[in-house]
Amino acid sequence: MQAAPVRATAIPSFTTALRAVESLLMSSGQRTARRNAWTSVLEDRRRAKDRVEAQRVLDQVTLLRP
Repeated sequence: MQAAPVRATAIPSFTTALRAVESLLMSSGQRTARRNAWTSVLEDRRRAKDRVEAQRVLDQVTLLRP
């Protein structure tokens, strides 16, 4: 007797589900604008983090100077 083949269907992630709902509710232009805005937010956060790190390094160098 052979075991029945197992079919694994991946459960969509929460993000995938949100994008599906988004595509139903918004036009493609709005989707693109929203994604671009979110990408800008993430990039701003990355730059802010880099600025904080650069300031920390400069402060340490200033303390080490005689």
